[in-house]
Amino acid sequence: MSNPTYQFAQESEPAIHWQLRRNCSVTPTQLGWFYLSLCAFSLAIGLFFWYMGATLVLAFAGLEIAVVGLAFLMYARHATDGEKISIQGGQLVVECESAGRLERAEFARQWVRVEPKSGDHSLIELSGQGRTIEVGRFVRPELRQVLAQEIRKALRSA
Repeated sequence: MSNPTYQFAQESEPAIHWQLRRNCSVTPTQLGWFYLSLCAFSLAIGLFFWYMGATLVLAFAGLEIAVVGLAFLMYARHATDGEKISIQGGQLVVECESAGRLERAEFARQWVRVEPKSGDHSLIELSGQGRTIEVGRFVRPELRQVLAQEIRKALRSA
């Protein structure tokens, strides 16, 4: 039997893996360094205007840095979110990470159902043995059907 080719999966000899991640152009470390440089720059401007007699500029610069810091913190918290799906032997293992919280589900391969949650572009629902988990958050909606077909094909193959 020939090995099927997959668009999203990587095949290793005993297993098939899908690694679905958020597309982030900046790592949390890079963001931290950028934020520190932004703080230094805003503080320098605020101190210059405080020295010139405009004391409120420093207060607003501090408020600006706090709000931008909060937004960057929210971004960095979700920068490593992702989904890992693997089929090895008789098991399908799904791990979904969001904001540092990991949800893991294991299914017996022969009992897994793969279907869209509500429509063709909705998340993919994997269910079996009384458990359900949704995947496909990090795949464009128009490609989720392709991902579902790949998972079905891999579940059927030996």
